[in-house]
Amino acid sequence: MGFLVRTLATAVAIFIASLIVPGIQWGQVDYGMGDAGRYLSLVLTAIVLGIVNAFVRPILLMISFPLTCATLGLFVFVINALMLLLVSLIPQLGFSVDNFIAALLGAIVIAIVSAVLSRVVR
Repeated sequence: MGFLVRTLATAVAIFIASLIVPGIQWGQVDYGMGDAGRYLSLVLTAIVLGIVNAFVRPILLMISFPLTCATLGLFVFVINALMLLLVSLIPQLGFSVDNFIAALLGAIVIAIVSAVLSRVVR
């Protein structure tokens, strides 16, 4: 149950980030299901982002620990932006991020929206 709630919260956060941040788009793939395919693309993007955050992000956090300490934790946003860029490299998802600045702003928006949604769901 927790995985489903986190996935939906991440999907909503990606949706809101795409509305706020220019340069982030989702649903640019056709699975042959019309609008349902676009929303499936959003959910699949949230699942892949969760998997990338579970496996790749901890490795990058350990490698960049000195830099994260030196920037008082702000470098974590750069790592989150890199995770968004990594997910956008998978063309079958239909998720794209135009540049690093859009990824950085999107990572901040996604972090805020996910935090708020997880507080509301609890």
